[in-house]
Amino acid sequence: MPRRRILSIWFPRLAAERLLRAGCGDPDAPFAVVADTGNMQVLASLSQPAAAEGLREGQPLRDAQAMCPHLLMRPADRHADAAFLSALRRWAGKFSPWVAEEAPAGLIVDLTGCAHLFGGEEQVAHQAEQDCADLGLSVRIGIGDTVGAAWALARYAGQTAASDRSGDAIDQEARATRARAAKRRPWERGGTRRGAAPGAAGTPDARPLRIAEPGKAHSVLGPLPVAALRVGAERTEALSRVGLRTIGDLFGIPRAALARRYGQDVVKRLDQAIGSQPEPISPARPETSFAVRLTLPDPIGLQDDILAALDRLLPELGTRLARKGRGARRLRMQLCRSDASTQTIEIGLARPSADPDRIRPLLVVKLDGIDAGFGIDCIRLDAFVTEPVHARQHRGHMEAAADAMRRLTTDTRLDDLVGRLGAHIGLDRISRAHPADSHIPEKTAHRVAAAWSEPATDWPAPPVPRPLVMWRSEQVAAPPVPRLTGPFRWRGRTLTPAVAIGPERIAPEWWLDEPEWRSGVRDYWQVVTDGGECLWLYFAHGGTMSGGWFCQGRFA
Repeated sequence: MPRRRILSIWFPRLAAERLLRAGCGDPDAPFAVVADTGNMQVLASLSQPAAAEGLREGQPLRDAQAMCPHLLMRPADRHADAAFLSALRRWAGKFSPWVAEEAPAGLIVDLTGCAHLFGGEEQVAHQAEQDCADLGLSVRIGIGDTVGAAWALARYAGQTAASDRSGDAIDQEARATRARAAKRRPWERGGTRRGAAPGAAGTPDARPLRIAEPGKAHSVLGPLPVAALRVGAERTEALSRVGLRTIGDLFGIPRAALARRYGQDVVKRLDQAIGSQPEPISPARPETSFAVRLTLPDPIGLQDDILAALDRLLPELGTRLARKGRGARRLRMQLCRSDASTQTIEIGLARPSADPDRIRPLLVVKLDGIDAGFGIDCIRLDAFVTEPVHARQHRGHMEAAADAMRRLTTDTRLDDLVGRLGAHIGLDRISRAHPADSHIPEKTAHRVAAAWSEPATDWPAPPVPRPLVMWRSEQVAAPPVPRLTGPFRWRGRTLTPAVAIGPERIAPEWWLDEPEWRSGVRDYWQVVTDGGECLWLYFAHGGTMSGGWFCQGRFA
């Protein structure tokens, strides 16, 4: 079995160079990406000219502007950076099918058994660097037997560990000796000697050897600083205070003592780096895309031509969806004009479907709003929201399979009507009522979106009939006794009860505070007046608010 080989790819200037590729700045001028950290703005990513000005990541923005007044800045966009890293992950798939993202700016590639296809590991590294240079990206690469070793080589190869308290640090020297610090030679102050080998200072753009030979993890990792173990800044500083500044300093320390004082994570990262403890790579799952495109030889602008194009695209899209057992819930149609502009149309379905005959009418509704301009030369359909539509038993009961079969065999005309109405006014504006578990009459039903729910078929029967129309309680002028014994006045009219059926006593949930029910327990009556009206009245016995007679509905 071949020895495991891992490739770590790090993009130290990913956010800044992504924006520069998009034309947001001059590549030859200082450029920085600014992020909010707490109540302060700091530099999150720098271009090469900005780093040459002496700026650094994590530096407060006001300090950076004082050092470089002509610095061009853009706000950070984490989501766009993550999407760009996902695109780079797909590019790295050329080297191996086993690629994982390492946020915010790294990739891990399992090269085991793949490097010989490119002429060896050095050729893989050169190919990756060349591809990134063509893309306008800075990159640092490390190859080792473990993820930890490759990660450390990509970020810290060529760097030497520095003391936490260095006598060359001016802010740590006595005030009387600080004047002599300027007379020292640069390399005595932590700088780089002229003619020194590249990477000696550990700058992000240096290129020392970053390929560890198989089985040489100890010798390669030993000179690197403790920060290369991925243990965090606090533990790195704590280890540096006691003189443990390189990974090699940790090899001879008993594991139990190291874990007891600095935590199990330090021992875990050390063992992972040298290969004593496995560290699996979890590659990102490839995204399933349901999209079809038709490129036209000549621009079109007539609705009949667009419909003819849809008749060619929809069957292919339906076949791809059906092959995966999916149905389109939301679909996007993009019309690319000959002047390089694009018009986008989106539709939603009340029930996911792969049937072209159900999708086509919804797109036809939107065709009147299309502006063809100088002509449309490309049409693209993308089902960007899909749901499973096959009869699969999820709950493990016979009823679940019966429900799935019922959904497949039920008449879809109502769902098609909801979809067509949603294409005009929006699916979020169409709702239906579902039963709710409550004794309060006005809370026995709640509204749900019609496009994402099934019609309710199990409405519970109330103990007594409920009125056809209900409204908020309205005051009734009547004697404050639990039973109507004479005429009462409501909505400016005097009414005389002919028949009174009741009472039905209803109390609210004691664990909820209903503002409308603070008048206490209610006794509901179905009252038929001498004029033929059938009203729903109740007598409130009083609580935190005064009681009395109220009218809440009317029967048919």
